[in-house]
Amino acid sequence: MTTHFYTASSLDGFIATSDHSLDWLFSSDIDLDGPMAYPGFVDAIGAIVMGASTYEWLLAHSDEPWPYPQPTWVMTHRDLAVIEGADIRFTQGDVARVHDEMTRASNGKDLWVVGGGELAGQFADAGLLDEVWVQYAPVTLGSGAPLLPRRLDLELVDLQRNRDFVCTRYRVLRPE
Repeated sequence: MTTHFYTASSLDGFIATSDHSLDWLFSSDIDLDGPMAYPGFVDAIGAIVMGASTYEWLLAHSDEPWPYPQPTWVMTHRDLAVIEGADIRFTQGDVARVHDEMTRASNGKDLWVVGGGELAGQFADAGLLDEVWVQYAPVTLGSGAPLLPRRLDLELVDLQRNRDFVCTRYRVLRPE
């Protein structure tokens, strides 16, 4: 089982604009059946974790009440809207505990850290992040939410072109 941070980034390393917009991402062309595309990735995922801002963004921008059949943990310190029929677990605190819960619920499938780089960084800090997948869009933003707001040492294990995107997959290197 592998824990992934799968995301898209502008060429200058931002995953959202300063006002949390992702409009820039949807203006570029990608083949959803192509290399390293989202549908193939998410099929291998058994459990998801995200922050409150990502959760709220999904609620505001999704065409369906909840887009994921996988059990989902939302890291939050505030009360959030509950989606009827979705397996969503609001939690806070230690990411190691959450990772253990996700592992038990994933039926042997991989885990996905969704959304912000800060949450992915917390999993990396705890030694629980195995891979970072980044789909680089052909746009620069100049500022916004950084891809990963901390240092991680990575090893490139795959590189593909998917139409407008440069798609990369890295292994997280851990200190000996």
